[in-house]
Amino acid sequence: MDRFFVHYGIHFILPIVVAFLFFKENRTRAMIILLAGILIDVDHVFADPIFDPSRCSINFHPLHSYWAVGVYIALLFFKKTRIYGIALLIHILADQSDCYLIAQQFE
Repeated sequence: MDRFFVHYGIHFILPIVVAFLFFKENRTRAMIILLAGILIDVDHVFADPIFDPSRCSINFHPLHSYWAVGVYIALLFFKKTRIYGIALLIHILADQSDCYLIAQQFE
């Protein structure tokens, strides 16, 4: 149950908090973009099964790979793409926390 709240809390609550704290002049637009970071889960459709609760997404799905994370980090260096990089990295943080909790569960 903790895993559910941590994972989905980061996916849905953290983007709202970030939008309110750091994007005061464009909160609604920022919130939509930050929440849209979850769209990188589209790469799950290439997995079999599509959803496996015991699988770590990091470096399993293409948009969750280490090279993709490098691209997301690079997006932070350009003002026009910074918010997209933040959105994608929040998503990766959510999935990484899930991986950590999966590992704890099976110890």
